[in-house]
This record gives sequence, C-alpha cells and structure tokens, in this order.
Amino acid sequence: MSLSAFPVPEPDIDPLELYAAAIDTSDYVARVAPQVRRLVPDIGKLLDVGAGGGQFGASLQDRTFPWTAIEPSPTMRARLQRLHAPPHLVVGGWEEAWIARQSHDTVLAATMPAFFDHTEAFLTRCRDWARRTVVWVVPAQAGPRGLVFAGCLPSDWHREDETPGIDLVLESLGVSRPHEIAFADWTFSGVVRNLPRLAFYLADRLGWPSNDGRRPRLRAHLQAQGKPDAAGLRLDIPRKSAVLVWRVA
Repeated sequence: MSLSAFPVPEPDIDPLELYAAAIDTSDYVARVAPQVRRLVPDIGKLLDVGAGGGQFGASLQDRTFPWTAIEPSPTMRARLQRLHAPPHLVVGGWEEAWIARQSHDTVLAATMPAFFDHTEAFLTRCRDWARRTVVWVVPAQAGPRGLVFAGCLPSDWHREDETPGIDLVLESLGVSRPHEIAFADWTFSGVVRNLPRLAFYLADRLGWPSNDGRRPRLRAHLQAQGKPDAAGLRLDIPRKSAVLVWRVA
C-alpha cells in the first residue's frame, strides 16, 4: 500500500492566524479606523504594539514616516513582512521590547491581553513611548473575548466571562482615564474552509473529551449559523469596539 493511501493529518490551527484571517474578511478596519482618524487626525510616526497581522496599523500609518510593530509571534511577523509597506519589526512582547522614550508620535494597541492583565503597567509603558498620543482599541460588547469564534457558541459551552472589555479596563485604570472615547460597531466575519476541522479545534480548546456528545452538536450548530460563501462558510459575529485616546503632550 502506498503512503498516499493514508490520510495526512492537518497541522494544528494557529489561533493568531485564525483570528488574523477573519480580520482579513471582516469590516473591522473599515469601521474602526475612521474613529481613530477622527480623534487622532495626525498619526505621525506610529508604534503598533502587538500588531498581529498588521491590517489596522497599516491602515493608519502615515506613509511619510516609517512605522514600527512590536510582535512576539513568528506567524504574525511573517504576515507583517508581506505587507506592501512593512513596518520595522521588534521581536518580543511589550514587557521586554526596547523602544526609546518618546520616540513615536502615536502608540497604538488593539485587542491586547495586557488591557486586562496589566492595565496600568501597560498604559505606563505606552505613555513612555509616545510623544503625543496613546490609542487603545478595546472590545466593548458583552460576550466572550478569548477563544476565536466563541461568540458563535452558547455561553454554557464556552463559559467565558462576558463582561464588556471596556468595563474591565475602565475599572482597572482608576484615575488614569482616557481623555476621549469613541465607539464603532463592526462584524467579525470569518470564512471557514474546513468546518469539521474548526469544530474539532474548538471542542479541543474547550477541553471536551473525544467522546463528548456535544462535539457533533457543535459542528451542527456552526453549520446552522453559517452563510454560504464562495470560499466556504461565513460565520458572522456582531462586535463593538471602543477607541480610547490619551493625550500625552
């Protein structure tokens, strides 16, 4: 029997790539970026902290200035390098990244775990790097924030805290409140090319055993929510983001 007769297992899903691919097919940039530009019309030299796939930073960066991205993930750095005007890459996380003080006009951070885990410390770091403005983009809707596509699942399946991220951030900030806040509604639209693979991945991430009866129900649940797309099945999740702006100078 030839080797080709045996199925070749597909590589594990990278959650960062899964999210970045969905941002490619979502209206996130088109809906949220105008709110940032309205509040910060002069971006200047940009530092994008935790840049991910770079879609948002690339849409905001001023082409007359170089921009910089801090990104720990090799997969996301490869994406950033494929951009038409790629940023200067700083490898690592925000805690260890060396960036000169007040070296960038605008410091941007979007969808960062540090918003919730190290709120004040992260803001202090961002302010230290900024000459003029710090911009955070924070989830503002009630719903799960961790597992990608958890918003398609019943809450008793994903069991995530559904408190709006903006509420958690503002509570943690204390007196360091932003000078301005704006909101934008958008739709997280992920095109799924292999639904059984995604369902298997989600069930594994939820910690369900291989014989858990919810596994086939999860796949059927996703199938019922999806919309046919030329590239597969489109799953839409309504989202709301808050744009938080601090004026440094």
